[in-house]
Formats: sequence, C-alpha cells, structure tokens
Amino acid sequence: MSERRGLIAAGNWVVDHVKIIDVWPEQDALANILEQSSGNGGCAYSLLVDLARLGAPFPLHGVGLIGNDAEGDRILSHCSSLGIDTSGLLRHERAPTSFTDVMTVKPTARRTFFHQRGANALLGPEHIQLQGRTEGHFHLGYLLLLDRLDQPDLDYGTAAARVLAEAKKAGLRTSVDVVSEDSRRFADIVLPALPHVDLCLMNEFEAERCTSVPVRSHGAVTERGLAEACQVLLDHGVQEWAIIHFPEGAFALSRSGERLFQGSVKIPASLLVGAVGAGDAFAAGVLYGSHEDAPMQECLRFGACAAAASLTHASASEGLMILSDCCALGDRYGFRHELPSA
Repeated sequence: MSERRGLIAAGNWVVDHVKIIDVWPEQDALANILEQSSGNGGCAYSLLVDLARLGAPFPLHGVGLIGNDAEGDRILSHCSSLGIDTSGLLRHERAPTSFTDVMTVKPTARRTFFHQRGANALLGPEHIQLQGRTEGHFHLGYLLLLDRLDQPDLDYGTAAARVLAEAKKAGLRTSVDVVSEDSRRFADIVLPALPHVDLCLMNEFEAERCTSVPVRSHGAVTERGLAEACQVLLDHGVQEWAIIHFPEGAFALSRSGERLFQGSVKIPASLLVGAVGAGDAFAAGVLYGSHEDAPMQECLRFGACAAAASLTHASASEGLMILSDCCALGDRYGFRHELPSA
C-alpha cells in the first residue's frame, strides 16, 4: 500500500434531505417536523466526505453519475471544497441527481428513508474506468441500490462483480458495502461479488439476509451468530476480512480465523441526534486505518469512534471531526466491552 496512495469510491451519490420528527406516525396520521437540513448521502459521496472530515492523508477520488441540475452542482462544489477529485463523476443529461428524504425520530434517533434513485440507477461498468490508476483502494456501494450494476452478468454473476474483478486486475484492494433493503435479493446480488472483495462491510440486518444465519438471539447479537455469518461470507469468497457492524459494536473475522470485537462508544443519550450516517462513518474509519496499514483491531476502533461522532448530528457527516478528535470520544465515554457468546 505504501507504493500506491489514494482511495476511489464508486456508487451512490445522493443528496439527503434530513427531517427530525417528533414521532413516527401511524398511516394517515401527522408527525411534526422539528428541524430540517440537507447534506451528503449515498455510499460513495458520504464515504469520501467522511474521510475528508477525518483528515485522511491520502488522495480521495469519486466515481459515479449525477444529474445536470442544481443538486449535481451542489455535489461538485461540496467535493471541491473538501479536496475530493470529481473527474470520475459524470453528469447525465436526462436523469436527476438522486435524493433521499430521511425521517429521523428525535427521541430514538431511528430513521426511515424515502429514496429517488435518479442517475445512480444508470451507473454501469463503462462509467468506472480503473486500469492504469495509481490509487491503492477501490470501494463500491451500495450493492442492491445500483440498478445496472445489480444486473446479471454471464461471466461474473453481476455487473458489480465484474467491476470489482477489474479493480483487482488493476492492482487495487477492494471493499464493498450493502444497503439495508427489505427484500430477498441479497444472495443473488451480493454473493457473486464476494470472490473479488478484500474487505466486506455490512450491518447485522444485511449479514442475516446475505447468509441466512441469525445474528441476534432474543434481541441481542451473539458472538456465535456473528462468527457463523462472517464465515459464510468468507466461504463465498471474501479474501481478507468479513466485518459486521451493529449498534453495540463491530465484529470481524479474517480468512485465517482471527476473531475481533470492538464495542461501540457509550455516547450519552443526551448527545444522540441521528443515525443516518453511522454506517458510512464506520466504514470510513475502518478504511482510513486499512489504507494506512493499521492492525484491524485499530481499524475497528477508528470505525466505532467515527460512527459515534456521526451520531451527534442529524446529517450524515457534519458530526465527524479529525480522526484524533473522534477517537477522543472513545477515551472520554468508554466502549462497550462484551458480547453474549451464544
């Protein structure tokens, strides 16, 4: 990695319209909007913004499709202000820039998404050119939310798997993230990509859908369930680490059998505002450490601390700070330490 510097993130570019509401209403009932804001969303966009806010000491490059509209202008301007290269971010003349209405319930910080796929649905392998790149890492996401890349491919299973295979051929280390879609498509779309993935990141819901392994028992995540789910992901081809994150922390299993647990930061309830960007922030912390050749245990700690910082703001990334300041949250409030074993 020392010879190749930089991270390329390809996939979803979304403008999030975040609304803080007082309660999740029943059908036909009313909820009050207490606050609202707009910001970055989607895997590629949020990951790169998060890395920039963490102070990543390596080049950041974005790849994807946005509309030729005001929201697309906003994305380009935002990335420029953070030093993110957008030469691989192409504009579509007919499809709009994707957006999501994010409804966050204030007392619980739980969120619900109403999504317009927009230009992201048209992103295909021809838009992702990786041969000759000098960066060291390629991240793709979200699988299940990129219509053309989720399509079947005769040689690789899916178009996304083809892109990841090309990234490996180009000498890039690879990682993927998945969206929490309520469907039965996970095995058909996610599993074909895994033989071309070095680091696989997903939450416990996504892991259960991909592997059919129950990760929670009586409401609590268990080490046995996490280990079994990670092993299934490795058996399907993940090259280095299968990583599952969840509100209580994160669990990682390596191809050599090394098991790691990192508890989440015990952020006081009074500081919790929204969880809309926690998963992407976790991924950013892990990939920051991975790019810098940190041990995986430290990468998981970086991820936990970045996720904790993201919880303090309603938007996806505004809560993030320089990595050392995020890690100070863990020092200040401590980490959760144990998982049930069964």
